[in-house]
Amino acid sequence: MMRKTFRSGLVVLLGAVALLVSCRQQESPPPVNKAPLPSVAAPPYVCDFVPLDAIRLMTGIQNPIIEGRFNMAVGKMVDGLEYGTGSCRAYQPSGNKPKVLQIILSPAGGEREVDWEISQGARRLPEIVSGAVGYYSQNGSAGNTQAAAMLVHGYDRVIVELIHGVKGRDNAADVVAMMKLIAPKLILDATPAPERAKD
Repeated sequence: MMRKTFRSGLVVLLGAVALLVSCRQQESPPPVNKAPLPSVAAPPYVCDFVPLDAIRLMTGIQNPIIEGRFNMAVGKMVDGLEYGTGSCRAYQPSGNKPKVLQIILSPAGGEREVDWEISQGARRLPEIVSGAVGYYSQNGSAGNTQAAAMLVHGYDRVIVELIHGVKGRDNAADVVAMMKLIAPKLILDATPAPERAKD
C-alpha cells in the first residue's frame, strides 16, 4: 500500500515538473530577429518618409504608436530661407507608452558638432549624402540598447535616436541603416539655399 502511494505521489510530482517545464518553455521570449534593416526604403511609411518595417525591426515592436511629421517648406513660410523641420516618434503601445525611437530634422546642424562628437569617441558615418558629414555612437554600458546617429548637410541635420532597441541586435548598425534609408530624402529635400550652406 505504501509503495502504491509512493508511486502515485511520484507520478503527480513528475507531472507537475513536466507542466512547469512546459509553461516555462511557453513563457520564453521569441528568438531575436537579427535580420538587417532593408537597404532600400519601401512602404508602408510613417511620417511620410520613415519605413514602418525598419522601425519594427529596430525596436522589436510590431504595432508602435507613431506621432509627428516633417514640414519640408517651413523655412520658406517663416523667413524665406529653404529648410525643413519636424520629427517622427515611435512609442511602445502598452504600459506608460515610453518613447522608443525618434527622428529629428532641424536647421541647427554644424560640422563642428560632428567633429566634437568624434573627438569624444563617436564613429564617423560612412558617406550617405554627398557633402554631408555625420557620426554614430552607442551607449557603452552592458546590455544597453541606446544608439544614435546624426548627419549634417550645411545647417540641416537629421538625428536618429534609438532610445530602446532590441537586446541581441546591433543597435548601432540599426541607427546607421535607418539614416541611410531616410537621410537622402530628408536632407536633400531640406537642402538650404547656397548662402546658408556655409558652416
